[in-house]
Amino acid sequence: MSRFAPARLSPDAYPHHVPVETRFQDLDPLGHINNVAMAALFEQARVRFNRQHLLPFGRHEQPHVRWLVARVDVNYLAEAHFPDPVDMASGIGRVGGSSWTMLSAGFQQGRCVALCDTVIVYTANGAPAALPDALRSTLGSLAMLGR
Repeated sequence: MSRFAPARLSPDAYPHHVPVETRFQDLDPLGHINNVAMAALFEQARVRFNRQHLLPFGRHEQPHVRWLVARVDVNYLAEAHFPDPVDMASGIGRVGGSSWTMLSAGFQQGRCVALCDTVIVYTANGAPAALPDALRSTLGSLAMLGR
């Protein structure tokens, strides 16, 4: 039995999907995607999620505003292999006063191979700041189902 909520292992629970190509250089000596490379695949998916959904709330529109990654937790569940892409599925988990958690899962050939939880802090003028109502609403619209 998995220690993760069943929804975390289902691609249907996530509102955003992006395929990320694996590279030969991502392989470790045992022939599967290296754990550091998997973390980089999650980073690439997170950046694409942010650019697609959250860019109007970021630095480009407001130079004094930044998002900072405060924590990244990756759980490796199964081996991933080259050359198959990894379907990175993402959604929003907890939304706090000045931060939110992005919940992501990597699927390869329909099987969940890794989970990633990223805490992101909203800052203004170099300090944590309250999430604007519009950003809070957008984050809510991107919530993961059954979290």
